[in-house]
Amino acid sequence: MKTETTDTTGLNPISMLRSTVRAIEPYVPILPFEVLAESLGRPIAEIIKLDANENLYGPSPLVRAALSDLGFPHIYPDPENRALRKALSDFTGVPSENIFAGAGADEVIDLIMRLFIDQGDNIIDCPPTFGMYSFDAAVNGAETIVIERKDDFTLDLQAIVDAVSIHSPKLLFLASPNNPDGGLISDEELYTLLALPIIVILDEAYIEFAGIKNSRIDWVLEHSNLIVLRTFSKWAGLAGLRVGYGAFSTGLLQELWKIKQPYNVSVAATEAALASLSDSSNLLQVVSKIRSERKRLSQMLSGLPFLFPYPSHGNFVLCEVKGMNALSLHQALSTEGILVRYFDKPRLRDHIRVSVGLPQHTDFLLTILSRIAKR
Repeated sequence: MKTETTDTTGLNPISMLRSTVRAIEPYVPILPFEVLAESLGRPIAEIIKLDANENLYGPSPLVRAALSDLGFPHIYPDPENRALRKALSDFTGVPSENIFAGAGADEVIDLIMRLFIDQGDNIIDCPPTFGMYSFDAAVNGAETIVIERKDDFTLDLQAIVDAVSIHSPKLLFLASPNNPDGGLISDEELYTLLALPIIVILDEAYIEFAGIKNSRIDWVLEHSNLIVLRTFSKWAGLAGLRVGYGAFSTGLLQELWKIKQPYNVSVAATEAALASLSDSSNLLQVVSKIRSERKRLSQMLSGLPFLFPYPSHGNFVLCEVKGMNALSLHQALSTEGILVRYFDKPRLRDHIRVSVGLPQHTDFLLTILSRIAKR
């Protein structure tokens, strides 16, 4: 099919794009479930999806009930998300006036960029880590200063301190637990970083799997340059509904309200989040099951001669692959209907990441991996 690039005036719309957009490498997300099933020639029911850190226990039964009985889906949602922010305040202990709800933590990340970034500003990114930080920086016209993590995926703290001194970046994005390795940031490291002239965004998307006691969300009340992000995608099983939140100092949140879209969190997502919070004790028991299964999965993977798992505080386990090709292993598992994550990046080409699924998923994975080990 021929693609039209000009109108009747001879104008080429592509030539009018922002230069930063034209230079961006597109973010490559995980393919949809039905697309993956079709590509593998298998029904969805036969696929074990361990590639996107989703909660395979699914949401609370209260969520399904709430979604089946939405009272006013034809009415716009509350633009200030008052009920959700109040429930989040009760859940986190942070005042509602310090909480902002978004269409997934991804929206909050993008809004933070819009809040701070002028053309040509810098941010610091510490890969390997979540790819949306550098992606959103590029979309918003920021330069990314890359401070690679050490071989064990811990932060190069001195390199960050030096980069702040040399480049005067505005934002530093850090995940704790970090994706893909599952490591936590220590209090000492965070104190050091908060003493720098930079806004620190601490992404706690997986914090429930590390234990709520490891959250630093209440630190925003003492540190005006700290923002903490959380999500319902992982612990509450709401990845498909897109609802997350952030905790901000009062001054920053007042500015953030100015730039948000009016109705950013849908009625369905709001009701699902409220139902999840009302059932949080049961959902956190599911999280406890996932933590136990993570330990069992890691122990089983370490018993294979070609896999070397890293300690993880997330709902996933990163493994270095030795003695065989990691991409070939990924493909071999795919042919069996088991989807794990392979990263086509220099630091991770010899690694796979396995999400923690149900116990029967772990059992089947081990069966197939043991079979591969005997080839």
